Amino acid sequence: MTQTAESDEFAACLRALKERAKLSYETLAQKTGISSSSLHRYCSGSYVPQDYGPAHRFAAACGASPEELRRLHRLWALADASRGSVQSPESEPEPEPQPELATNLEPVLLAAGDLTRRRRKPLVLGGAALVLALGTVWAALGTTDVLGGTGGGEQDGRLLFSKACAQPVNLGQHDACVGEVQRLLARAGAVIGVDSEFGPQTLRRVTAFQVLSGISPNGVVGDETKKALYEPKVRMTTWKPDRVRKRVREVFSEEPDHAVAIADCQSLLDPLHILPNTNGTRNWGLFQISDARLRELGGTPRKALDPEWNIQAAHRLWKRAKDFGDWPYCDRAYQNSPSASPSASASVSPSIGA
Repeated sequence: MTQTAESDEFAACLRALKERAKLSYETLAQKTGISSSSLHRYCSGSYVPQDYGPAHRFAAACGASPEELRRLHRLWALADASRGSVQSPESEPEPEPQPELATNLEPVLLAAGDLTRRRRKPLVLGGAALVLALGTVWAALGTTDVLGGTGGGEQDGRLLFSKACAQPVNLGQHDACVGEVQRLLARAGAVIGVDSEFGPQTLRRVTAFQVLSGISPNGVVGDETKKALYEPKVRMTTWKPDRVRKRVREVFSEEPDHAVAIADCQSLLDPLHILPNTNGTRNWGLFQISDARLRELGGTPRKALDPEWNIQAAHRLWKRAKDFGDWPYCDRAYQNSPSASPSASASVSPSIGA
C-alpha cells in the first residue's frame, strides 16, 4: 500500500513499543501468533492490518499500558482510513486468524457509495477518506433517515432544521451541524466530546441513540433522528467502568479477572460500543456480541446495549464450553503476554476521535 503520514505514525508507535520491550520479531511472533514477516511490515509502515486485533496483540505482548492501547487504537483507525484503495499482492501479509465473534472489530473501510459522494466536502483530508471508506457500510445498514429535509430551523432556533444543516449529518463532516448533534447527544446523557467533528465515536453514539429511540440504526442524522434529538424520549446514561467491572466479576465468578480482561479488550468497558463488520453486520455492547449470536440468544440490538443483558448473554456463551472461545484473539492477547495482566483494565470509555 502507499504509505501515508498516518500509517507512518502508526508504525512508529509499534516500533517504539517493540524497542522498549526489547523483543525480537521472532519472539513477538511466538507471543502473538502473527508471522514475523507480517510484524515487520506493520512496523515498517508498508502494511496496516485490516483489523485492530493484530495491533492489540502486538502491543499487549510488548506490555503496553491501557493508555498506550487507546492511543494505538486511535492511530490504527486513522491509518486504516488513509490506506490506499488497492494493495499490491506482493505487499500483503499472510492472512491472520479470523475469530467468529470478534472479527473486524473496528470501523470497516469499504469503497465509496453514491451517498458519500453527494455529501459536502469535510474540511480535513483524513475525514474525507473516512467518509468515502465507510459510507457504503452504513448506507447499506438502513436507508430510512438518509434524505435531508427542511424545517423551521431559522425561526425556532433548531440548527439541524436550518438551511445550513438541510443535508443529513454524516461521518467525516466537521462543522456546526456536527457540534449541534454532539451537544444534543450529550444532553441526552451520552459520554461524548463536543468538537464539531463527526468521527468514529460520534458515529457509535448516533447509532446507539437510534437503537434506543427505535429508529433504523444507520449512523446518519437525517430528519427522523434530528427530530428525536430535539425531543428525546430516551436517556443514554449507562454504567461506568467501575460498575461494569464489579458486575462482570459477580456474573463470571468462575474466572472474574479473565472475564473483565475480555470485556476490556472488546469494548474498553463501554456498554454502548457498536462496531460494523465487512459483511454489513455489527457487534454490540460490552462483549461485542454479533448479530448472529444475538439471534441465537434471542436478543436484539437494544437488549445488547443493556449492560446486564450483555454480561449475562456473554456468560451463557462462556458456559457452553467453560472457556472464552467466542473471543479468541482477545483471549490470546492476554495469554501470550505475561505483562498484560487480565486485571489491568482501562478506566475510561474509548475515544478514538469524537
